[in-house]
Amino acid sequence: MSSEFGSEFDYVVVGGGTAGSVVAARLSENPDVTVCLLEAGPSDVDDPAILELDRWMGLLESGYDWDYLVEPQDSGNSFLRHARAKVLGGCSSHNSCIAFWAPAEDLDEWASLGLPGWSAADIFPLYRRLETNDGPGEHHGRSGPVTIRSVPPRDPAGAALLEACAQAGIPRTEFNSGRTVTHGANWFQINAREDGTRSSASVSYLHPILGTRPNLHVRTGVRAKKLSFAGTRCTGVEVLTEDMLRSERITARKEVVLSTGAIDGPKLLMLSGIGPAEHLREVGVEVLVDSPGVGENLQDHPEGLVQWDARKPMTTESTQWWEIGIFTTTQDGLDRPDLMFHYGSVPFDLNTLRHGYPTTENGFCLTPNVTRSRSTGTVRLSTRDFRDKPKVDPRYFTDPHDIRVMTYGVKLAREIVSQPAMAEWAGAELAPGADARTDDEIADYLRRTHNTVYHPACTVKMGPDADPMAPVDARLRVRGVEGLRVADASVMPFLVAVNPCITTMAIGEKCADLLAEDA
Repeated sequence: MSSEFGSEFDYVVVGGGTAGSVVAARLSENPDVTVCLLEAGPSDVDDPAILELDRWMGLLESGYDWDYLVEPQDSGNSFLRHARAKVLGGCSSHNSCIAFWAPAEDLDEWASLGLPGWSAADIFPLYRRLETNDGPGEHHGRSGPVTIRSVPPRDPAGAALLEACAQAGIPRTEFNSGRTVTHGANWFQINAREDGTRSSASVSYLHPILGTRPNLHVRTGVRAKKLSFAGTRCTGVEVLTEDMLRSERITARKEVVLSTGAIDGPKLLMLSGIGPAEHLREVGVEVLVDSPGVGENLQDHPEGLVQWDARKPMTTESTQWWEIGIFTTTQDGLDRPDLMFHYGSVPFDLNTLRHGYPTTENGFCLTPNVTRSRSTGTVRLSTRDFRDKPKVDPRYFTDPHDIRVMTYGVKLAREIVSQPAMAEWAGAELAPGADARTDDEIADYLRRTHNTVYHPACTVKMGPDADPMAPVDARLRVRGVEGLRVADASVMPFLVAVNPCITTMAIGEKCADLLAEDA
């Protein structure tokens, strides 16, 4: 794709994903600035494999997936892989489009850590700005680019499950009401249109303006090799061009925004000399800034599986096959849920079949996940070659809190499905099954077979000046250099308790505001 601007722009956004698409679209609303958006993957325009939301599970381990294996886990599943999208729209083009406002308590805690501008009072207006939401309440946005709608209650097994939740003492509770759900269940809200098209960041922010703004240049199929610097000022990025043979330097007159996610973001910073100095020297990268927090603090939502055979035929149509959420607390006095379930109207034997657990083609599952995992990991370079995958080590279940919460979740899942409302649906429990009854037996099963909700975050976290492990300040500026910001889930100081996609879009909105203020 040629450009009248050549290879020099006011702003260069590296990564056309969940936040990067937002940043580029918002910046280019100002006709007096030029913006280049760079994405390593292909475009999603007119690609039904991406756009049709009910096909999302086929994207796992596909050509649209960077497909990062984890390092061997001492206390977790070493076969696990992190899906990271390789397509315009990033993980919002790759996920199940479960749409949540983050709990106000999470955002207010962010602000309390020394991050002015990140409280619920600051971020809730950004949710309102970005959404067109069909949910009730004056707090919702009605004219934003992202369509958020409530899942229609068409799955009869799902309706029975919600009745079973009520029988087990978990009431039907509205999501995204502005109040944090600590104990409740309901159909999700999803960012998807009525026709089943995902309302991803690319569909919502970029598709309507592609080819209509001469100041916005979107390039797909170009892969970032390293950031460029003049002294300590970031001046652009060196990329491998579309032909996969030649390199090119894209220059930013004002600022570069890095939006390549919680795995590839720290990787690119480290390849560019920003990271833990000792590690960089070990792999032969010249140190520009000794920033020990780059690639640290990796957080995720680890997820277990309880799976049943179904006694009746399951639904053959769904918005995205994971339509119901359940929240609760495992201890008294919590102001946020520490346990969440996704209900799947399909079997999910991705990590159980290799261990010999039976499976089915007509079943359902509940997936307990830890909303505030205390186990943190790292992202490190494997070599200084940009083509080599980084080392991703989540260090699952290294804190006993996480296995305790998930074990509680397995037992609660069984209690829910044992209620009268599910009697006509629930057949044999396939996993973990009758052999896992004690806490130790359940924990052993979980460590071997757990998955992830694919929510890596926090590896380039924001923090106050006094925090030496915070590579980024409250205005998303990378410390130790000029002209470089990060905008994606990697900047979260800790992972929000819910699916983080909409919050990542809000981070993109916030970054665009900050850039405009500082221009």
